[in-house]
Amino acid sequence: MKFAGQICWDRFRLDFSGRTLVMGILNVTPDSFSDAGEYFSLELAIVRAMQMVDEGADIIDIGGESTRPGSQPTPVIEQIHRVVPVLEKIAGQINVPISIDTTSSQVARAAIDAGASIINDISALRFDSKMAHLAAEANVPVILMHMQGTPQTMQEAPYYEEVVSEVKTFLQERMDFAARAGLDRSKLIIDVGIGFGKRFEDNMTVLSRIEEYFDLDRPVMVGHSRKGFIGKLTGQPAGDRDQASLAIGAVLAGKGVHILRVHEVKYTRQACEIIWKLQQGNFDAER
Repeated sequence: MKFAGQICWDRFRLDFSGRTLVMGILNVTPDSFSDAGEYFSLELAIVRAMQMVDEGADIIDIGGESTRPGSQPTPVIEQIHRVVPVLEKIAGQINVPISIDTTSSQVARAAIDAGASIINDISALRFDSKMAHLAAEANVPVILMHMQGTPQTMQEAPYYEEVVSEVKTFLQERMDFAARAGLDRSKLIIDVGIGFGKRFEDNMTVLSRIEEYFDLDRPVMVGHSRKGFIGKLTGQPAGDRDQASLAIGAVLAGKGVHILRVHEVKYTRQACEIIWKLQQGNFDAER
């Protein structure tokens, strides 16, 4: 059965009983695959964060390290220098939670101190042995993502016998690990890891059977926006994939996915609202 509860902490609340929520991506890196460092400067990053909130983002996800296939790790101190100034400027000015996209407990600590209130860990607490302790101590929501390999190696030769069940088993194991480490299970969110250690057919299979992850009884997040599998479907470069990303997002929202992690916030939010109204038979024209 699909999770339809809430996650409440500090002054924030994520309600999963209604429409699909929208997480807006803010990459403060010079080498992102999707936006070529468009928001690397402090001023532009702040403007973009505020714009996404105005467009209806429910969460802002900020990251200071590219995790595109083949990327090399960014030093912790450099990640901190990239994300903390942005967080310090925007955290007190916006009314939506900010997640820090990192596998480093040091970066997560600095980000939380600067105003972040969700940890988005693509390694699902595997890469840094101190991350689970920090997450438990901070008592903030944690996003656990599936990935086969590391960003450097994940696309070299990914292979699955049955991708949906293998990803599902991995996520269950990581949730169990998190619980043993003292994390509050009610604050866990799972991410199926589209594009992370998966072939084209793996990504398509996971998306087409996304409802099977609802069995894990936690909110399901999908980060499909501008990913390489869309390029294979459309032949478009990353910067031209927003329309296709929106179409896929609409399908996922219709299936009941809880959170969509996207670059294009405005129209994704509109699509999620319309789909929810259609599903509920809510045809009130009043905005």
